[in-house]
Amino acid sequence: MPQPPHIRTKPLIPGPVSRRTILKAGGTLLLSVFPVLPAAAAQILAVRVWPAADYTRVTLENDSDLKVTHFTVHDPQRLVVDIEGLELNPTLKSLVAKIQSGDPYIKQVRVGQNRPNVVRLVFDLKEEIKPQVFTLAPVGSYKHRLIFDLYPVRAVDPIAAMIEKGEWSRADAPPGSPEMPAPAPAPAPNPPLAAAPPATASVTAPATASATAPATVPPAPAVTPPVVAPPVPHIVPPAGPVLAQPTVPAPAVPVPKTELPDPAPVRPDPPRVAAQKHDKGGKVVRMMTIALDPGHGGEDPGAIGASGTREKDIVLAIAKRLKFKLEEQPNMRVMLTRDGDYFVPLGVRVEKARKVQADLFVSIHADAFLLPTARGSSVFVLSEKGATSTAARWLANKENLADAIGGVNMQSHDKQIASVLLDLSTTAQINDSMKLGKAVLGEISGIARLHKGSVEQAGFAVLKAPDIPSILIETAFISNPEEEAKLRDNGYQDQIAAAITKGIKRYFAANPPLAKGRQT
Repeated sequence: MPQPPHIRTKPLIPGPVSRRTILKAGGTLLLSVFPVLPAAAAQILAVRVWPAADYTRVTLENDSDLKVTHFTVHDPQRLVVDIEGLELNPTLKSLVAKIQSGDPYIKQVRVGQNRPNVVRLVFDLKEEIKPQVFTLAPVGSYKHRLIFDLYPVRAVDPIAAMIEKGEWSRADAPPGSPEMPAPAPAPAPNPPLAAAPPATASVTAPATASATAPATVPPAPAVTPPVVAPPVPHIVPPAGPVLAQPTVPAPAVPVPKTELPDPAPVRPDPPRVAAQKHDKGGKVVRMMTIALDPGHGGEDPGAIGASGTREKDIVLAIAKRLKFKLEEQPNMRVMLTRDGDYFVPLGVRVEKARKVQADLFVSIHADAFLLPTARGSSVFVLSEKGATSTAARWLANKENLADAIGGVNMQSHDKQIASVLLDLSTTAQINDSMKLGKAVLGEISGIARLHKGSVEQAGFAVLKAPDIPSILIETAFISNPEEEAKLRDNGYQDQIAAAITKGIKRYFAANPPLAKGRQT
């Protein structure tokens, strides 16, 4: 009986079957059975708004990188932003309530789902702005960040800003120069005037008008008595500009008869008088400008103590106290690199000081270390040859991360400002900084424990102004619970400010500033 033919079949998978081969086949089968799900929309984790006269920043923190397009619309001024791959959520909607009425540039913001997977933000603006929209990679405790920086078309001139404040401290400190005692008899109108600028801060153009407006209020009671008008002819012209005279027609009638020829040449003089004071013994005594730099701010909280105290808040409070005390001294004026809770890049801090031709630069910080037992105050100056200690190097590296945490748009970062942070500092600048540092450290030692008994050196980026003696003061260790409590104490803040003031006075007494050809 014939046998049936034997049919040979080839294996479906040539060669020996391995475990990996089986898994691949199983994966292919699963993909063919289940449909591909669409990518999950990005989630907004937090929204933050940092309004300031320099610029307003809006931050959207999210769990992934976002694709963004933006454009501006005129009449009325608006900034329109479309964010792809995003769905509305309660956190994003909360942005509407975070816009403050006193914001200099944003009137309100509208949020809506423009089309599927695209959210549109519309910022209604108070004036024309120059927007910068960019993203930041995760750093520190932050995830991905989408940043909107709204800058004024005309940047605020720091010198003009000081002049407009009226002897540099009208808002938060009594006048400290010889010219200001004349308006002193009218202290009552000053508090409401100090509160008025936030309402007008939204418009940069009328800033000069708002600066002259307060000057017209104090003279009003002084001019009304007819007897006082003849002996005080020279006080009326500077305080009563031509623009303000129509508001007081009655008292102005007797003045134009004999006093009108004098005001014209007198009006331009006040800013120059503030720059160079009266001669004493044949020497010109000029105004000394001190740049105070409260560290961190805005997105960058700085070090945080065990009780939640933020370095940026403490150093701003100390800087304001120090400003008050310095401006009580004759011939001293102060420029703060920041006067609120907003971020200022390291290079911009240095550039601000150079724009006002500062005689000194003092950066104020509150130290932190890995161990909570570290304690004491320190003073640092720049080093071109490396840090004087491992701790100083570690601290400088930590402080130099401020730009990464605070958020700098590197694509539009001014190359000229960035160049300031290069190794431009001279030996003379470092020597002068050491003299200043020793004077300040000696005064601090009288009211606080020192971490080290001498001035230390390290490569702090914020100290690299090539032509300004610069120091960085670590007021105490905020990471030490005991010193954190001291930093929160108003009395201790006042003591630190008083000690720094004495140190600066000691430095100027031993190292008088050279005469400079200044315009302000």
